[in-house]
Amino acid sequence: MSVPKLRFPEFADSGEWEDRELIHIADRVIERNKDLSEKRVFTNSAIDGVVDQRDYFDKDIANQENLNNYFILENGDFVYNPRISVTAPVGPISKNKLGKGVMSPLYTVFRFKNSANTFFEYFYKTDIWHKYLKEVSNTGARHDRMAISNNDFMKMPLPYPSLPEQQKIADCLSSLDDLIAAHKRKLDALKTHKKGLMQQLFPAEGETVPRLRFPEFENAGEWEEKRLGDIIELLVSGVSVNSTGDPITNEHEIGILKTSCIANGIFIPQENKQVVESEISMVKTSPKRNSIIFSRMNTPLLVGESGYVTKEYPNLFLPDRLWNICCDEKNVNTRFVSQYLITEKMRNILKESATGTSETMKNISQSKFTDIQLFFPSLPEQQKIADCLSSLDELVTAQAQKIEALKNHKKGLMQQLFPAGDE
Repeated sequence: MSVPKLRFPEFADSGEWEDRELIHIADRVIERNKDLSEKRVFTNSAIDGVVDQRDYFDKDIANQENLNNYFILENGDFVYNPRISVTAPVGPISKNKLGKGVMSPLYTVFRFKNSANTFFEYFYKTDIWHKYLKEVSNTGARHDRMAISNNDFMKMPLPYPSLPEQQKIADCLSSLDDLIAAHKRKLDALKTHKKGLMQQLFPAEGETVPRLRFPEFENAGEWEEKRLGDIIELLVSGVSVNSTGDPITNEHEIGILKTSCIANGIFIPQENKQVVESEISMVKTSPKRNSIIFSRMNTPLLVGESGYVTKEYPNLFLPDRLWNICCDEKNVNTRFVSQYLITEKMRNILKESATGTSETMKNISQSKFTDIQLFFPSLPEQQKIADCLSSLDELVTAQAQKIEALKNHKKGLMQQLFPAGDE
């Protein structure tokens, strides 16, 4: 028996919550797809929950002819995936919201007797239940998968307040999810607006002027073609060093940037790892203010990503997969160049320039990069375009921060609304 730290006023005097074993409030789903009536295969992702395998992997992973042993999954069923990961240290439990399909027999599928079970959907997003699974798992199991008998799994203890209190908690957290979703839609709208604006503010393929110009530059003539190598003053990469995997925690520590430190033209300095002390002397290139960080080596999707650096970071350094690019400010505006590099046209050019024998890793050579030809307007027009798009970037960043703050608020609230595992 237990109580949460935070309860709604109407339940303050309702006493302790019950503990009930899963087997008493839910049934295992064991119906097999014997007649192959269901062809839609689901999987349970630690991050995205129950997803359609074809949509998630962009192909069929399961052999369609061997689905007769798969469990038939109904809308509202819960699925436990025993595969462990950083985000799901004992494997995830997720609710199916996709409708009818089938699930691998490697997973455990169960169905609550009461369809009003959103309370438990949120409970399984906490780590309270992890301790029990660790206690009953087979210590000789594979390192990447929990080994738990079905009987032990169904004996999992769950907190069980009254149904009205369950509903109140579920409604509270659902409303927060709705708010987060609304802010995500606003973020997506801002990104879409910026993408559309960029297509108008930069010349399209085969054109020398953009389709949209600010009034004061409408009669300014064609843009001038320039080679990237001619507008770059400095292009340097970092070195390969060992790191601990933990981000640096204060300004006096030395960190090496991860390739994920850049996304959609934005530099994210928090994406870094601590350098192993014995190799600190090897690091040499830190991001310079008013420069561009460029991913010269990455996956086929992310190679060529870049981000603008707004200030100095003396204790952060580049790995060998990133370049630090400084432009000749007498001829070009660095913010303008940074925005140019993330246009759809430029991203396509960069992907075509990337080479490599591996399907998972591509590389852009310095010679290919510096030989790329682009069109540039006058410095004042460059500044105007850069200011416009940068102001949109600030809105995007602020909106993303709102979403992150809401997520953190929800996480903290859940810690209060559910009893701690050891209480």
